[in-house]
Parts: sequence; C-alpha cells; structure tokens
Amino acid sequence: MTTHVLKQTAEEHVISREQLGATILRWGLGIILLAHSVYLKLVVFTLPGTEAFFESLGLPGFIAYVVFAAEALAGFALLLGVKVRLASLLLIPVLAGATWAHWQSGWLFTNSGGGWEYPLFLTLAAAVQALIGEGAWALESKVNSVTLTRGKLS
Repeated sequence: MTTHVLKQTAEEHVISREQLGATILRWGLGIILLAHSVYLKLVVFTLPGTEAFFESLGLPGFIAYVVFAAEALAGFALLLGVKVRLASLLLIPVLAGATWAHWQSGWLFTNSGGGWEYPLFLTLAAAVQALIGEGAWALESKVNSVTLTRGKLS
C-alpha cells in the first residue's frame, strides 16, 4: 500500500490583492444575478409576469425564460467559482440586453422603469470578470489543482 503525501507551504495559502479583487467581484456578481433572477424574476414578478414584460418590449416571450436561466445558472457558477470566464462571457449579451431594455428610462436607475446605468455597469463588470478569471476560493481551481498521473496523485 502506497501513501501519497501532499506538501503545502505557507506561500501557497497567500492570496494576492488581484485574486482577492477577482473573488469579491465574482461573489458580488453572483449574488446580484441570483437576486435578480431567482428572487426578482421568479418570486416577485413571476416568470409569466417577466414574459409579459419582455413581450411589452417587443421581444418574444420565451426569451424571458432564457434570460432567467442564464442569470440563475451564471449566478450559481460565479458564486461557486465554476467556469467563471465562460459564465461571464455568456452574461455580456444578456446584460447588454438589459441595458437596452432600460435605455428609454434614462440614465439613472432610480428613474421610473429603471435607467441604464446599473445594467451597463453589470455588463462591464462581467467583461472584467471574464478577463481576470475566478480569483481565490473557486471550486474549479480546487478540482484542477489535483491531477491524476499514471495512477499517482501529484
């Protein structure tokens, strides 16, 4: 029976400012997306109500369900740190669409109907997250750090 010892140094546990910044952005985006999809679209407006809103914008109603799923799945992926770059890239057109949807309400998000400043900021935040990656404490980096080679853990 062979025992494998994984060596870890204190330096491996040091988190850079860049990693911490990416993590805070990832968690913030994840929480906002979950709040906006699961709570706002599903609980407050309901999915049929969200569908009706999309149709009032001239969009096909089924797009509401696609957007809901994209926001919810990306929110979970960001919180957990799984496929962060991909989730962020896929969010950009969804968030740009939200910017378009709120364009007629003016700049300030506090305006009636919500303005475009907040959705535009979220679009840019998703683009930045796609560029900088997952940061620290990401589930995907934990899985990728353990590899199996020739039957040995290395």
